[in-house]
Amino acid sequence: MEKETWSPEETFALGKKLGEEAAPGEIFCLDGDLGVGKTVFTQGFAAGLGVTEPVNSPTFTILQIYEEGRLPLYHFDVYRIGDPEEMDEIGYEEYFFGDGVCLIEWASLIGELIPEGARRVLIEKDENKGFDYRRITLK
Repeated sequence: MEKETWSPEETFALGKKLGEEAAPGEIFCLDGDLGVGKTVFTQGFAAGLGVTEPVNSPTFTILQIYEEGRLPLYHFDVYRIGDPEEMDEIGYEEYFFGDGVCLIEWASLIGELIPEGARRVLIEKDENKGFDYRRITLK
């Protein structure tokens, strides 16, 4: 499925809709260039789960856990992972195979660790269509 958004608010709204529909044990893999809107999408996704606290990209901590929503949200940002084996240090399997929902920014960097059945979300810009335009491909 491919969706087009024309503003950060629309990107947020698409993330929120997916968060509202998310089920326990699902993994969402987000990829796209820097500044493309992965965090805006994630903030909407968290809102869809009922998370009200601020959601920011956990670039330096790798994992941020939000437990106040209808399901726990395990928000990974693996941009700074040098080797997928580093994920063992944070016990990623506990989260990937837990009762919450995982949302992984830069998931392609740890592709060999991603279980089959994970949902892929690719966010892309097309500056010819405007600064805020995004093509979001969901697989």
